[in-house]
Amino acid sequence: MKWTLPRIKRNVIIGFLILCLFSGLVFVGFANRKTDPQIVASVNGETIRKDELYEQMLKQNGQQGLSILVAQKIVELEAKKQNIVVSSEDIQREMAKYYDYYGGKEAFAQALEMSVYSEEDIKDDMRMNIKIRKLLEPQIAIEENEMKTYFEENKDAFVQEQQVKASHILVGSKEEADEIRRKLSEGEDFSQLAKELSTDEMTKENGGQLGFFSRGQLDEAFEKAAFAMRVGDISAPVKTDYGYHIIKAEEKKEAKAADYQESKDKIREFLLQKRIEAEYDTWLQEKSHDYKIENYLMQN
Repeated sequence: MKWTLPRIKRNVIIGFLILCLFSGLVFVGFANRKTDPQIVASVNGETIRKDELYEQMLKQNGQQGLSILVAQKIVELEAKKQNIVVSSEDIQREMAKYYDYYGGKEAFAQALEMSVYSEEDIKDDMRMNIKIRKLLEPQIAIEENEMKTYFEENKDAFVQEQQVKASHILVGSKEEADEIRRKLSEGEDFSQLAKELSTDEMTKENGGQLGFFSRGQLDEAFEKAAFAMRVGDISAPVKTDYGYHIIKAEEKKEAKAADYQESKDKIREFLLQKRIEAEYDTWLQEKSHDYKIENYLMQN
């Protein structure tokens, strides 16, 4: 059983590739950098300056990065031409998908802290993707028979297994677990105790939240206890190879067979996204002919 959160997923068509290039650079001893802000690193006291770094990156990746920025500019101009705007509601709907995937807003924020991106980076990508979607969606038709065919060919993916949403507090001994159980019985807050006492560094800051899980994903003893609990119950100490857990069952989803009508919206969304990704490059090439694009980088 691994108490880890997946990395931030960024569903982008064109995104922050330039940021990804920067993220591969590691500077040891950054806190000891010279006061000159132009110095980015040193080797045995021999300094490397910011302009040297930029020049090297420009040589290696400048054309690729410029192509991304040109593509983004075309999207922006096309969206402006067609009076396409991205509302705060659009962003909130997309953010809600991230929160749901990570098991809540706090869990998402924690995962974000462990990535190289900020929330504003994520929202910037969202704005660009929403504009691309609004530009291309009117020319894409997803037919009913196409959705039904996809459902029949992937029916197992739409079966809902029984799931439990739970939080936990992990400690090293049964004595510690018993003490936490006593505090909870006296009315102390589960989330606060998790933040203060849990040894699970990956979940303690979000109150021990694990999100939804099915059977076979976590430790067998942990799952056996969690699935046997009623919503709102707090378990006695549960021993696993990781220590002793106090589990709180927060929500349950019962098993359900695959249902086309219930899955229809998800299927259409998936097929639409795949079509947009497939048609984006062609659309971009066609639109690029409508603009005067001058590449001064090639002249340097």
